[in-house]
Amino acid sequence: MILAEDSAEQLRAEHEALIQFLYLAPVGLVQASLDGEIAMINPISAQLLMPLSPDGCLTNLFAALEGVAPGLRLQCAQYPRAQGMVFEGLHIHLRAAEQSKRAPQILSLTLLKLDDARIMAVIQDVTAEVRRERQLRQSDAWLNAILTRISDYALVSLDRLGRIVDWNESIARVTGFGEHVVGSPYSVFYPPGAMTPEHLLDRLREADCNGWSLDEGLRLREADCNGWSLDEGLRLRADASQFWASALIAPLPDREAFGLDEPQAPAYALILRDISDKRAASEKRRQAAFCDHLTGLANRRAFFEAAELELDRAAHTPRPLALVLFDADLFKNVNDRYGHPAGDRVLVDLAEALRDSFRIVDTVARLGGEEFAVLLPSTGEEEALASAERLRALVATRLVPSDGGEIAYTVSAGVALLLPGAEGQCDSAGGIDELIRRADQALYLAKGRGRNCVASWTSGLSDNEDIPQRSRNAG
Repeated sequence: MILAEDSAEQLRAEHEALIQFLYLAPVGLVQASLDGEIAMINPISAQLLMPLSPDGCLTNLFAALEGVAPGLRLQCAQYPRAQGMVFEGLHIHLRAAEQSKRAPQILSLTLLKLDDARIMAVIQDVTAEVRRERQLRQSDAWLNAILTRISDYALVSLDRLGRIVDWNESIARVTGFGEHVVGSPYSVFYPPGAMTPEHLLDRLREADCNGWSLDEGLRLREADCNGWSLDEGLRLRADASQFWASALIAPLPDREAFGLDEPQAPAYALILRDISDKRAASEKRRQAAFCDHLTGLANRRAFFEAAELELDRAAHTPRPLALVLFDADLFKNVNDRYGHPAGDRVLVDLAEALRDSFRIVDTVARLGGEEFAVLLPSTGEEEALASAERLRALVATRLVPSDGGEIAYTVSAGVALLLPGAEGQCDSAGGIDELIRRADQALYLAKGRGRNCVASWTSGLSDNEDIPQRSRNAG
């Protein structure tokens, strides 16, 4: 009897120690059921998750994160083992409107399956760590570009407008272009739709600002005047074949000696490298960091980082920037009638239509649930509306197979623009949050017009009290 009491007392002490560890741990910890219902949560997790909960309550982990990390429930359900790590260090990018701070914030989420009934989530604010990681990757990428596989690079001289100044054998070896390429902009090495004229000059400005402008690592570029530019992707050979490459642009240290008053004087060096053998590894990293699990489109992190960069570029060199928000109409009805797996197939089909309809230079992303966003650099209102309407009409013709029969669906779209010098433009203080708010108001207007249509934001929408914040469940 005494031994039993001692054993019970020991268990109570161990349980109390576990509870204290949970609440005093320096990271956020959440224990939940397999469907996300929260059993235990410590204060750090509550502090990080509360601003994300749509109803202000923390009862379900997946519901709290649905708006910023869609697909977690699916990933957990599809995990094949009885226990183990579902994923580790998933970065969740938050924008200012979803947090108390104004600065962008990045959360890291690790999900462990404890057994057939329980999961454990570890949540951390890794904003500062990500910033330091970017600085290290800058140095690593620079050394890699200079020291690795020297035989696989082409060295190209550019003038101050980004035009090719001269030709050499390395250009022919890597790209197949002959001397006729002299005088062409360096975008000749990019597939159609991968670069705008404004982006060509942006890269040169970033090179002046940073000492170099580096395209390596991922399709998404990240840059500021204290950082770097990062982008890896398909490039074009003279025979129209494509290869996986990176590019580094550096201002010539002695370019003043050439005389920049001469339009064709060399001002920059472009190092173009064929890294096709590294594409599989790069794609794996890109998928893990920047892609939505279900659709393969850019995730929220990729979208907001791309938006920050485009806003920075527009601030330095004014140009129009368009945003289109798409929402699958009455999507809840699809899930209720055909089931969630069929609903997921509809979202994948919509993602394929979006991917096929927009340019390489556009950022096509899934923001959450059935809501998608497309950021269109150097795009005015007429072109943005035409692109949105083209996608809407395409979707209206598509049928998605399911066990319950073919599913027809439609989308509505809202368009908003940042126009340089235009009355009512989004100022830099509002940033991407203001642009999204306006596109969301236009999307609500499209829903109110009967769905399956496209609407554009006007200044009158801000003063219209009949347009409330759109419900995510209204469809």
